[in-house]
Amino acid sequence: MARFSLLVLAALIIAAAASSSWHRSAVEAAIVDGLLQVGFYDRTCPEAESTIREIVNTDKNNDPTIPAGLIRIFFHDCFVKGCDASILLDETPTPGEETEKQSPANGFTLNGLSTIDVAKSTIESLCPRTVSCADIVAFAARDAAVAAGHPGYPVAAGRRDGLGSLKSSLPGNLPGPGQGVGEITRVFVGKGMTQEDAVVLSGAHSIGGAHCFMFSDRLYNFSAGADVDPAMDPGYAGMLRTVCPAPGSPDGEDPENAPKVAFDARTEQRLDTSYFVEVLSRRGLLGSDNALAEDPGTRPLVEALARDVQLFHRKFAESMQKLGMVDVLVGEGNGEIRMDCRAVNTPGEQVPPTLPSDF
Repeated sequence: MARFSLLVLAALIIAAAASSSWHRSAVEAAIVDGLLQVGFYDRTCPEAESTIREIVNTDKNNDPTIPAGLIRIFFHDCFVKGCDASILLDETPTPGEETEKQSPANGFTLNGLSTIDVAKSTIESLCPRTVSCADIVAFAARDAAVAAGHPGYPVAAGRRDGLGSLKSSLPGNLPGPGQGVGEITRVFVGKGMTQEDAVVLSGAHSIGGAHCFMFSDRLYNFSAGADVDPAMDPGYAGMLRTVCPAPGSPDGEDPENAPKVAFDARTEQRLDTSYFVEVLSRRGLLGSDNALAEDPGTRPLVEALARDVQLFHRKFAESMQKLGMVDVLVGEGNGEIRMDCRAVNTPGEQVPPTLPSDF
């Protein structure tokens, strides 16, 4: 079997035992075709998860923006072609075509790629040709969340890496910064996820930020009747206008060097509920953030998450686990275990079968 949708996964979910250290859910114990499971590398590479965790923590200590970047890489990978590490490839199978990395939705805004590179090279020195890049991305995203204050959650592994990456695969597969709840929901449902998952995973905006070009349309020439988006708190909008130049101005013509603004100015390095509080106060940075509070279908959940950090942590863990199972590649003959996350293996680089820990 090749790729599995969450509709198929639903039939394979089994109940999980409670854990004192991590939030557990039914998703954690899902096994896809007998290969995607928690503790997949317990026998074949027992140091894999702890090694990745140490690397993520080290990089986070040197650069506090790393956790947000790693979670974003995971999301952008899984929603385009599934969780197969295609976002990491530097070349496509067809010379001359552009990769996912080269899309405007990724490009220079990707942060954390070097962390994945270091994790892969380190793991290869410990357990050659064993741990997939797709699993490293999933582990690193979890460890990034923990480094930012989340209690943690188990990650089912056994994914294999894809063989291609195309920029043309992105349109329609990622929510846009200015989209409404209906459009965002359609994208999530198309991946076998839900509107609730969309709201909960937006909580990742409790850390990280966005460059001005992603939201400056809300600050200048918003509509015929309003220069600034009236849904945005005027004081917040005024502050943002002092940071972000108007589109089309000399200072607003270079996206790569545009200023970057934190999604959550109150606790921008902490994965907590402050983001939802800010959104309810009309201080959501992106139009898509603001839409969650304005839409009557999503506002009640935003309100619930804003006042209950434990609820947010539990829901976030569940949604991240579901995200990690979107269209995974499992089983021999489907994808490969890359030796370098940036390139597919050459024909001479034969990788032995990867078996689950209890084989």
